[in-house]
Amino acid sequence: MNDWTTSHDRVPAQRNAEGWMFLIEAARDLRTTGAIAPSGTALARVLTDPVRAQAPRPLAVLEAGAGTGAVTRTLIPELPRGSRLDIVEANPRFAARLRRLVTAHPHMAATSAQVNVHQTYVEELDTDQRYDVIVSGLPLTNFTPAQVERIMARYMELLHPGGTLTYFAYLGTRRARALTASRAEARRHAAVDDIMATYQRTYATGRWTVWANIPPAYVWHLQSPLVSAGQPEPQPVEARR
Repeated sequence: MNDWTTSHDRVPAQRNAEGWMFLIEAARDLRTTGAIAPSGTALARVLTDPVRAQAPRPLAVLEAGAGTGAVTRTLIPELPRGSRLDIVEANPRFAARLRRLVTAHPHMAATSAQVNVHQTYVEELDTDQRYDVIVSGLPLTNFTPAQVERIMARYMELLHPGGTLTYFAYLGTRRARALTASRAEARRHAAVDDIMATYQRTYATGRWTVWANIPPAYVWHLQSPLVSAGQPEPQPVEARR
């Protein structure tokens, strides 16, 4: 696995405002908010690397758990001309903010991309579209093992063969919860880690460490297997169990 350290991540006034919005929404409902803070520019850059790697051909891209749009703002300028971007966000206030962001983004005209915001959970997204890249902003360790199984199975189902899922996980969360959380919470976190470790062993192509983010985070890239002619498409980990 690769281990890549980013340079210092500047935090403008807009990030401070988004941070307060995240805290307010997390107090309302952590499931629809997901992260504890907006992604920094360094983290957003690594999360969107697979889009740059596959340019300049038009791409179908899915961003799940977009929050206030910290990664979306980095993602839109990287879309090759004629691409499609579907943004999934369950929190209604975040979804409304994302629609305003997309409408006002200065790079939208230049990319000529088709961009849609869907207010739903990614595992409930109703689409026949398959994606070259999925960018996930959902910190999966916040969820139950059953939710994580459904989300990851849906991600793998939505990817084209050879497509890339990119997602992050904060450093040190398992140790912190083991020290501070109840035994039931620590077991839940460990079970989610075990699920993700299975996907990483099966599909991972790289892991990067973004020290500049607050808090620091790992970014994982997982690749859906290529399908040879005459072979059935591989089943997600959940389906093979």
